[in-house]
Amino acid sequence: MADDGTVRRRKPERSPKTKKASTANEPEPVESEGEIVEKKPKSVKKKLEDEDAYSPYVDILRVLTFLFLASCGLSYLISSGETFFWGMKNPPNYLKADWWKTKLRGPLYLTPEQLSAYDGTDTTKPIYLAINGTIYDVSSNPRTYGPGGSYHYFAGCDASRSYITGCFADDRTPDMRGVEEMYLPIDDPSIDRHWSKEELAKLKEKELAEALQKVHEGLDHWVKFFANSKKYNFVGYVKRPAGWPGTEPVRPLCEAAAKGRTKRKIPGQE
Repeated sequence: MADDGTVRRRKPERSPKTKKASTANEPEPVESEGEIVEKKPKSVKKKLEDEDAYSPYVDILRVLTFLFLASCGLSYLISSGETFFWGMKNPPNYLKADWWKTKLRGPLYLTPEQLSAYDGTDTTKPIYLAINGTIYDVSSNPRTYGPGGSYHYFAGCDASRSYITGCFADDRTPDMRGVEEMYLPIDDPSIDRHWSKEELAKLKEKELAEALQKVHEGLDHWVKFFANSKKYNFVGYVKRPAGWPGTEPVRPLCEAAAKGRTKRKIPGQE
């Protein structure tokens, strides 16, 4: 212990005003192990030199690198692993300019004559086809629907009838009247005599209902195929004249479809 007569004196503290004044003009002391080192402030010239040495190109390069990697990752996810660089064979609709044009423009309404101009022979126009009155853009598959393609018969028209009959060249029409005949048996008196008049009438009603159902299911299959397709975009609708199809004669069943009909089978000999 120190002697009682010894008085420890404290170093007088600076007033706040003195501190503020000193920090502005004096170097800031920095404590290290066992000693105090004065940190000299940077001169104005040194600060200007540091600012001149900074280059924004490094930050720009970092941003561009991040965007590139993010783009590759997003492309990989959207394409389900197909590509890193957006080169998808069948991109989703929201990545197609034509899809957005259709959404913003609304559906087109074309007459059969106007629709015929979009059969692929004019390369400056898209390829359209219609089924059951609804128009789709099939330009993404020109080898199939364009000139020389196996399904070129469908381009530029509504050939709904041919989807059922299989007569692509003869049945390029949406008129479905009489198509159910291809599913109806041929009347043969030598066989039909095995039923009474009332029984045969009921049998024919059942056969007609089943034939109409087959036609409906067959056409509905292709309607849903195009409606749900990710390749073919909806365009609009076909405009028909008033009173159609009653204004046209009923078409006969095409030869290929007619050949598929058979006679009824005698009860017990099915």
